[in-house]
This record gives sequence, C-alpha cells and structure tokens, in this order.
Amino acid sequence: MREIVLDTETTGLDPKSGDRVVEIGCVELTNHMPNGNTFHKYVNPQRDMPSEAFDVHGLSEEFLSGHTIFGEIAEEFLEFIADAPLIIHNARFDISFLNAELEKIKLPVIDITRAIDTVGLARRKFPGAPVNLDALCRRFEIDNTGRTKHGALLDSELLAEVYLELIGGRQPGLGLAGPARSDTATGTASRETKQPRDHSPDSAELEAHSKFVETLENPLWRS
Repeated sequence: MREIVLDTETTGLDPKSGDRVVEIGCVELTNHMPNGNTFHKYVNPQRDMPSEAFDVHGLSEEFLSGHTIFGEIAEEFLEFIADAPLIIHNARFDISFLNAELEKIKLPVIDITRAIDTVGLARRKFPGAPVNLDALCRRFEIDNTGRTKHGALLDSELLAEVYLELIGGRQPGLGLAGPARSDTATGTASRETKQPRDHSPDSAELEAHSKFVETLENPLWRS
C-alpha cells in the first residue's frame, strides 16, 4: 500500500489573502513504512516574506528568490503524489494552500477526501492532550532535536514516524511472531531453534499402562 506524508511551509496563514507556498516536502510510505523515496522543493513565492512566517521556518525572500516558481514544479509534484492517500498534520491548511497554487495555473485541485489528518487521529487517541507535532514526538519518544525551525521535509519525516505510532506502532502483528536473531556471519535474520522433546514412553510408563489395561473389560487395545 502506497501513502504519501506531506507538509508545506508558507508565507502566512491564508491563501485567499495572498499567502503562498514556499516549501513542499513529501515522504513515500509502503505498507505504512518510509521506503526512502522523497520529494522536496523550495518555491519562489514571488512576494515578500512576513517576519512572523520567517520566524517559523527561516526561509527568507532572498533565499527563495533563487528557486523556481510553483508552476515549474507542479507537474513533478502531482506525478509524485499520484493518487495515493495523503498523510497530513492539519490537512485542510496544506490542501487549501496547494489547491490555491494549482488553481492559479489551471491544474486539477486535490480532493480533501484523499487526506488522512493526523491531528484528528491524535485527538481521538489522546482527547484533551496537546497534538502538535512536537508534543506527539515527545509522547512517542521520537527524536526531534534537529527541529529548531519548521521544515517541510523534516516535518514529513517526523510525521511519518508519528503516523506509524498513531495507527498501532512498529509491530502491526502485535508481536505474535517471535523475535529474530541476527546472524552476524551471513548478515541474515534467523530464528533460534530448540531440540524436539522426546515424547516416547519410558519402561515405567509402559508397565503402568499395561497394568491399567488389565483392569478394563474388553479393552480396545486387545481387539
């Protein structure tokens, strides 16, 4: 099963007021686990960077001016996400920004029903508790020490780990399979085996059985 964990950084909070996407980060999952494939682009918003947004992600107008505009990476982005479910923390925020960008260049928008919102998952699992990404990383003991500022790819990588914990953790088989032992000689995983028990009866058990049979009337063993 293919899923895409997605995050964006923006110039502000409202695409309707002119705020734009400035970074997109995606992590591809196979059967809920990252497989190493990612998509990451900085985007030139063709506008200034408000100080409030800069304080969040640290992406300056000068830095972004050296990158491509959204229209030049849109097709590559849409090809990467394809028709996979999208794992997003506060999905309506990111989808609204991406759709505003797609509408500007006359490309099909993203259906919100494709999104699995991890904020909703976390609120149902931990009602009343903080559900921001940092709080969830602390709860699940996920190392987020490198997250001094928001970053779309880093946040997607962290969210991929959080998502896995929210849906049941790293052992979807509930630990029913025994632990594997690493074979250092071959580099492969193997399981420890035990010698089979001997279930054959000893002489004392055979004698006891024979005496018991003598007490039976027409025992089946004598047929």
